[in-house]
Amino acid sequence: MKRLQHWVDGRSVPGTSGRTGRVFDPATGAQAAEVDLASREEVDAAVAVARAAFPAWRDTSLSRRAEVMFHFRELVDGHRKELAQVLSAEHGKVLSDALGEIARGLENVEFACGIPHLLKGEFSEQAATGVDVWSMRQPLGVVAGITPFNFPAMVPMWMFAGALACGNAFVLKPSEKDPSSALFLADLLARAGVPDGIFNVVHGDREAVDRLLEHPDVAAVSFVGSTAVAQHVYETGTRHGKRVQALGGAKNHMVVLPDADLGMAADAAVSAAYGSAGERCMAVSVVVAVGGIGDALVAAIAERAQRLTIGPASDSASEMGPLISSEHRDRVAAYLDVAPGNGTVVLDGRTDPAAAGDGFFLGASLVDDVPAGSPLHTDEVFGPVLSVVRVDTYDEAVALVDGHPYGNGVALFTRDGGVARRFASQIECGMVGINVPIPVPVSYHSFGGWKASLFGDLHMYGPDGIRFYTRGKVVTSRWPDPATSAVDLGFPQVR
Repeated sequence: MKRLQHWVDGRSVPGTSGRTGRVFDPATGAQAAEVDLASREEVDAAVAVARAAFPAWRDTSLSRRAEVMFHFRELVDGHRKELAQVLSAEHGKVLSDALGEIARGLENVEFACGIPHLLKGEFSEQAATGVDVWSMRQPLGVVAGITPFNFPAMVPMWMFAGALACGNAFVLKPSEKDPSSALFLADLLARAGVPDGIFNVVHGDREAVDRLLEHPDVAAVSFVGSTAVAQHVYETGTRHGKRVQALGGAKNHMVVLPDADLGMAADAAVSAAYGSAGERCMAVSVVVAVGGIGDALVAAIAERAQRLTIGPASDSASEMGPLISSEHRDRVAAYLDVAPGNGTVVLDGRTDPAAAGDGFFLGASLVDDVPAGSPLHTDEVFGPVLSVVRVDTYDEAVALVDGHPYGNGVALFTRDGGVARRFASQIECGMVGINVPIPVPVSYHSFGGWKASLFGDLHMYGPDGIRFYTRGKVVTSRWPDPATSAVDLGFPQVR
């Protein structure tokens, strides 16, 4: 059985806790590897290595750090197909989705390559007579990232690209369900010139997470995952004096107005709901059909969804792969046991031929006439189940979205620019798409939701990421006037 070890001080390190987790091939249901799970002592060892390596990296020039990030960017680009295969084998997403994930992660590496510009400070000459004031941003020290299974390459790059470029040392705790991508990236970082000890990977479960949150030498923690765990991470980390950004769950709505382009909206709903088997924090899981567009929209979505090819990533014809585990597949499928009055199942993914095999497959599912407040509308299903809620007016649609406890992302489909502008301004969500179903910001903006989708005050990557991984310092200075100084500085006297 293949064994996946930790990565500490620039090399692969076997676990010593005696505990391991199982890693599956979701397409076959067979165990593919076992991964070492770290004890508190192993986490302590990784943090100690990072702390010892930090001072030299902090003092490394900005130009050198940028050079290393450029090298890393080129290595990822040159190995993107291999990384996509590693990712698909453990997560299950099809290769096109895996390649898209890597491309979005690379955007953040490219942003981090501009670190000499991003860390420029400010200067005020003669703030008072003979007094200058200037500011700078400096790295925090050892920082940690705790990342989810659904984007095992992209989300770590969201975090460590900026953190390393700013001069921090990094400890990554990836999901134990698909940990190989993190090890692949660790090797590429070492080859790019990241010094030993600056980037470390410890696999683990809650024991490792809690130790990172409590460790006195970890200055900041970044997290992406469910809202329940995000709240735990935020409360525990801040209670121990850490800076924390914890991105939680989502229930992303796609509002379709009567004037929308029907074909565009249906295509968008299918790609956004069923891509990566719906295991995306930005997946559209609720279509809000406004006015009389509902019947035609549901029919168009159903027609397209039925044509999706469900299968393993190893088959180039596959458009949607399996879910991450049998337990998660069964939890998602249970939402299709719709009680009377809670919706009408238009497509039941449990009947898809792929779902009959040993893999963790569930076909594209569609439920119409879902009432607001039912579990299909309130819960983060996190799978290929798309719900349709029907409302009569634009105002009802806005109230529906704003009334939901999550505020991660939302999309509006319309041809009316005035309505779109009003919607973008008033809706209570952190990320808004206008005729764009998955409005993930480009790397030079920042990613994050509102309400129960975010714990903390800074979003992920982009400008907020640079601020999160640094702290500001202001220097106020006054120097003797050479004309009156008692020390001969070799300057001509100014009269």
